[in-house]
Amino acid sequence: MVTESEARLVGLVAEAERGPGRDGLYALWLVLRVAEAVLPPHPVSLKNHRRRLQALETRLGGLALPGPLKRALAAARMHLDPGTPTAAALALSQLVAPTREVLGRAAAEAVAAAARDARLH
Repeated sequence: MVTESEARLVGLVAEAERGPGRDGLYALWLVLRVAEAVLPPHPVSLKNHRRRLQALETRLGGLALPGPLKRALAAARMHLDPGTPTAAALALSQLVAPTREVLGRAAAEAVAAAARDARLH
């Protein structure tokens, strides 16, 4: 199932030109998917969550990301370690400001909406 926030980010990735901006949007989408995977009604197992985190690290390592966003994504990845809805909400909410700064309002609003949805779980 694709969430509204995920669909918004995918749309922004599709519209973006190649380069750090597009890589940044793609990285946000990857983090969003990992965060949303731990939310009810069908959260992934802790073992599967760990695998997703490892895959996330591998994928993020190959992207050309602007500095502020790269640091924010690294922090978000660390917040996602526990694999809980609270951790997902925290990780996403802390991405909003750097996303707005680097990628613009539309991307930040998608991440903020995902953070709000995660807090409801």
